Amino acid sequence: MRILYTLLLYFALPVVLLYLLLRGLRDGAYLRRWQERFGRFSAPQSTGGIVVHAASMGEVNAAAALIQQLSRLHSDAPLYVTTLTPTGSGRVRALFGSEVFHVYAPIDLPGSVRRFLDRTRPRLLVVMETEIWPNLYHEAQRRNVPIVIVNARISPNSIGRYRRLHRLIGPALSSVAAIGAQSAQDATRFLQLGAPREKTCVTGNLKFDIRLPPGLIEEGEAIRSAWGVQRPVLLAGSTHEGDELPLLESFGRVLDSFPTALLVLVPRHPERFGRAAQLARAAGLRVALRSESISCPADSQCFLVDSVGELLRFYAACDAAFVGGSLDAIGGHNVLEPAALAKPVLFGPHTFHFADIARQLLDHGAALEVRDAAELEAATRRLFSDPELRDRMGRAAYELVRSGEGAVERTLQLLESTVTPATG
Repeated sequence: MRILYTLLLYFALPVVLLYLLLRGLRDGAYLRRWQERFGRFSAPQSTGGIVVHAASMGEVNAAAALIQQLSRLHSDAPLYVTTLTPTGSGRVRALFGSEVFHVYAPIDLPGSVRRFLDRTRPRLLVVMETEIWPNLYHEAQRRNVPIVIVNARISPNSIGRYRRLHRLIGPALSSVAAIGAQSAQDATRFLQLGAPREKTCVTGNLKFDIRLPPGLIEEGEAIRSAWGVQRPVLLAGSTHEGDELPLLESFGRVLDSFPTALLVLVPRHPERFGRAAQLARAAGLRVALRSESISCPADSQCFLVDSVGELLRFYAACDAAFVGGSLDAIGGHNVLEPAALAKPVLFGPHTFHFADIARQLLDHGAALEVRDAAELEAATRRLFSDPELRDRMGRAAYELVRSGEGAVERTLQLLESTVTPATG
């Protein structure tokens, strides 16, 4: 089955390259460093390093504390961090600078994978969440490089698709050294796909172990002071167009009752900054851009964050947070970031990437689920008009995050039981 998969991947390669080219027309970073995606790059002349694969910016953020601990514990050998996206690459550089070696993950072709492993020569390959690449796993097993899937998850929406590919996925999973699942449900789904029971355990969700940057709360307070302390502020983070249209529609009506309110809009993808600003202006809102100033005029109604890596500091400045990717069937983004900052959380019905966490937030009275513009408007009005409710929901959110901490330590224990000592 893996041979057929490889042949299909070769046939699909022109489509992959066309996709990168089209993305590059909107985000020039996709047009650079293509050779790395085929395993061609210069790496440190050392063996026995550790590779951590975190596909995009969200996974990099989730893995940050784990990467820091691995760097501390294994300072004797290189630490490589691979991503698939330029935003993930930028986040690696922002968090770690030259402390780690960043390279794009290879396309899952045999030659690209072999070149990648020839250059990195790792003694451990750590894979975040659900990145199952059959040729990479096969070649790593052939070289006796242990693979550990950490923060492992499979959403209810994805399990059917993976089951249909069980003849391809099963052998890949059977080759791993260990799987640390986010929850018991995730562990069960991996077992259903062919993961060995004796190698599968629950270590928890790394995203609960949020390490807030020093001074973040103070930064948030300074930003809020620049906006106006009395202004009601709704932050909409990691948004897509399917979120923005109902957000803008509902917020326009909220302004009828709260004329000084501010919507802080943080699109998920940088290439959408211009489009999001266009939508906000078309909805009749007065728009200010982050690229022009961190403050905004008092008469602004929408503050568009057209920058990368600043979401946390703006979460720290808001009254309530809507997390995007959830009004459309995208699956939602990280709802724990605003929760860790004691903010009441809003999200749509499509949170299958964070299903367990979203349910816990709802059960603890820390979040509200909204299905459309009308429900989003009602929830925003309710939160803006009730400071005690905001405070109660925020405290519940913060306490839930604290109760889930410890995943980094459990994951480290799993990795340390797997990794072999460096040999030089």
